[in-house]
This record gives sequence, structure tokens and C-alpha cells, in this order.
Amino acid sequence: MIQKIKNTYHLLQAIIANIFYGFPSHKLKVIGITGTDGKTTTTHLIYHILKSSGKKVSMISTVYAKVGDKEYDTGLHTTTPNAFQVQSMLRLALKAHDEYFILETTSHALDQNRVWGIAYSMGILTNVTHEHLDYHKDYEDYLHTKVLLLNRSNQIIINRDDESYNKIMQNSMTKGKKLSTYGLCGKADYMYDFKKTIPLLAEFNAYNFLAAYVAAKKIGVKEKEILSAMRTFRLPPGRIDIVYDNKFKVIVDFAHTPNAIAKILQTVRSVYLKKGGKIIHVFGSAGLRDVSKRPLMGIASASESDITILTEEDHRIEDPRDICEQIGKGLKSSGFIRKTNLSSTDRKKYSTIIDRYTALQQAIRLAKKDDIVIITGKGHEKSLCRGKTETPWDEVKVVKSILRV
Repeated sequence: MIQKIKNTYHLLQAIIANIFYGFPSHKLKVIGITGTDGKTTTTHLIYHILKSSGKKVSMISTVYAKVGDKEYDTGLHTTTPNAFQVQSMLRLALKAHDEYFILETTSHALDQNRVWGIAYSMGILTNVTHEHLDYHKDYEDYLHTKVLLLNRSNQIIINRDDESYNKIMQNSMTKGKKLSTYGLCGKADYMYDFKKTIPLLAEFNAYNFLAAYVAAKKIGVKEKEILSAMRTFRLPPGRIDIVYDNKFKVIVDFAHTPNAIAKILQTVRSVYLKKGGKIIHVFGSAGLRDVSKRPLMGIASASESDITILTEEDHRIEDPRDICEQIGKGLKSSGFIRKTNLSSTDRKKYSTIIDRYTALQQAIRLAKKDDIVIITGKGHEKSLCRGKTETPWDEVKVVKSILRV
């Protein structure tokens, strides 16, 4: 009931914002990207391809916004900005004479009507996996909310290999839309092996690159220009960010869902880890968010890590010890043993160090030649939420201060 009242408030805000700024999206070609994982990278990549091919384009992602020649902050924690912020940036893009606007669109923004009134020329769904079930009733409700973007778009692009595809097709959720699919498994409209042209491309990023490739092709960008732009693309901040690469590596990544954690760890092991090295994984889970995913995150960590250190991660008013305990259940079910004092020779062991700085110190202290320390959950974000206080926190800077580099 309370959420319905909030959604009505956001709808009124969106209506007023659209009227105030003159419905700017109707004069732009807006490309919306939604999904559990990969939407930020896909947003940035489409922007980069269009920019590189000479198109006039702006974007809003959950990392930052680029409108005209200026960069704007989009807030402390990842979500689509409020209606007035979005509409004002769309208006600025119009003033900059842009033709395209790339808009990362979260399920919360869709459900809460923050993007009401936006005319999407194209909608892209990357995937729908386990996330936000604290907010949405179940997977079906979460999927239905994501599909709202597709229903508001003239053209839609969907990941053919994701389990959400069959549910969307079975329930005729996108009937009457111009549909294109992409994938790696042989049944999609568009398939392309980017690993031959893009060095060190992880499989999960291959899907993001495919989504961007299809979008660019639909817009009319030449294939030669698309591939050229992809070769010069740099991942957004906090995405497979190699902060230190000497005797051992330290990588910072935003992965915060079971699926994303599993994928990034698989990539670390298959692409970056040298023979004889081990993976030390540091992470936690946000408070007042989807509780059911916590044991699954533990299972995901156990699937590829050798040592895991659980720590705080925006615990808000929850007790971080309780959160770590819930993640630990997943680790234990996968054969990991809890140990208070970890050593560099340990395997299939985990520990809990609540203070994140101390946890990172310990992980780096345990790292030996050819090891990889992978820190997930915060990525590009600039604060830690402890209680009701936002404490300044820059994961990359913290790691560098510990390493003194």
C-alpha cells in the first residue's frame, strides 16, 4: 500500500517533469537498457559506438551521465535518477542537438513510474536473474516489471540464451513488437564471436557486446565502425578494474548478484589466474535488500574462490554479522570451512572480518605470487552506508592506500 502511494507520487512527478521540460524524449531517439546484470556496460558501449561513428549522443548510466560535452554525477547508489533529473538531462541533450539518448533503466525506475512519458525507440533486455526479490514479489513480478520497458519501445532486443526469453515468448509479453534476439547458442537472430577480435573478453561481456552490436546494426552503423569502436572501448569504472598487477593482482568489480559473482569469478579463473595461483574473494551483501540471494552469493563465491573473506557492504540498519552469517550458509553448503585466522596456504576456507578496510588488508596480506584478490560489490560507488550514515568510500583508492601505490 505504501509503495503504491510512493509510485503515485513518482507518477505525478514524472507528469509534471515531462510537461515542464516539454516532453524532450519525443524529439530524441531514446534507447533503453534494462536487465539484472550487464546493463551499465551495455549502456556505455552503445554510447561509445555511436559517439565513435560520429553520431550526436548522450547517456545516463548508474555510474554517471554524459550529456553534451559535460559529465554529471547520478548519485551515491545505483539506480535511475528521479523524473526531474532525467527529463532535465533529456532537455539538455536536445539543446546540444543530440539525435540519440542511451538510458540505463532499472526495474525500480520502471515500477515507480520515474521514466513515465519517455518515448523509447529501442528497448534492450540483457538478462533477468536473481535480484531485488525484497522489492518484487517473485521472479515473475520482477520479469514483468523489466518487460514494461519492452512494451514501451518500438524495437526490442532480447538475450535469446537467457531463461527470461522463454517466459516472455510463452506469455506473449511482447506481441506485435519488432523483435531481434542475440546469443551464443545457435538459435538467435544475431551471433558473433567477439573473442576473435576483442582480447580478454569474458563470456558475460560477450553478451553485452552482442547486445550493443545488434543495437548499432539496427541504427545503421557500419560493421567496420562497430568493431573498430569495440576495440577502443574501456569498461566503465568498477568493472573488472585491475587496480594492481605485479607479483599478484587485485581486481575491483561491481558484481553484487549471485549470477554476476559466479561469472566474474569464472572469468578471473579462466582468463587472469596463472597456474599455481589462488583466488581470494572479498565481499558482502547490502542490508535491507534481497535476503534470499545471500546464501546463493556464498555458493557462487565457493564455486571458484579458494579463500573467501566476508565483510560489510552497505549494511544500513541491519547487523552486518547477521548478513555475513547468511552468506556463510551458502559457503558451508559448498564445503567451505570457517576459520578465524586464515593463512596463505588455506583452501576452501572462509572468514568474517566486518570492517571492510581490515578485510581488504587481510586479503592483500594473504596474497602471494600469481594470486588474485577479487573484491566485489562496491565497484565505482563512492560511499559505504553504515546505519543511516553514508561514509565516504572509494574501493580503488582504499586498495591503493593499503598497497601504497
